[in-house]
Amino acid sequence: MREALAEAQKALETSGDVPVGALIVDSDGKIIARGHNKKELNQDPTAHAEVVAIREASKFLSSWRLDNYTLVVTLEPCVMCAGAIQASRLSRIVFGAWDEKVGASGSLYDLVRDKRLGSEIEVIPEVLSAETSAILTDFFQAKRQSAKISD
Repeated sequence: MREALAEAQKALETSGDVPVGALIVDSDGKIIARGHNKKELNQDPTAHAEVVAIREASKFLSSWRLDNYTLVVTLEPCVMCAGAIQASRLSRIVFGAWDEKVGASGSLYDLVRDKRLGSEIEVIPEVLSAETSAILTDFFQAKRQSAKISD
């Protein structure tokens, strides 16, 4: 998760995007792909950290099937990312902070474990939750403060 936090920091540094980082790891814990939010950088609404990492992993493996791989992400995946996770057949998700607004891995929705959508994916939440929550809280507080100053 610390590596995913480092990816989240890259989102801040490269584009000022929401600091979310993601990794795809194999069964031995080896990182095969990395991603961070690039929505602002690429002006692409689908450039969430999870999707960026899934695309990189698929390219690296020359396969869209990511069976037996784990997604490690700093924030609970949203509905779009949950769909990408299901489609890529990832086996497990490890995440840090819950996303009470749009989370789709156990908080607001639980699409990744909904058997009607495909295989049930193992979910391990709240890994380094204090750290992953803090980077997001700090980011949004700074955004609100900046908005107040410009008003």
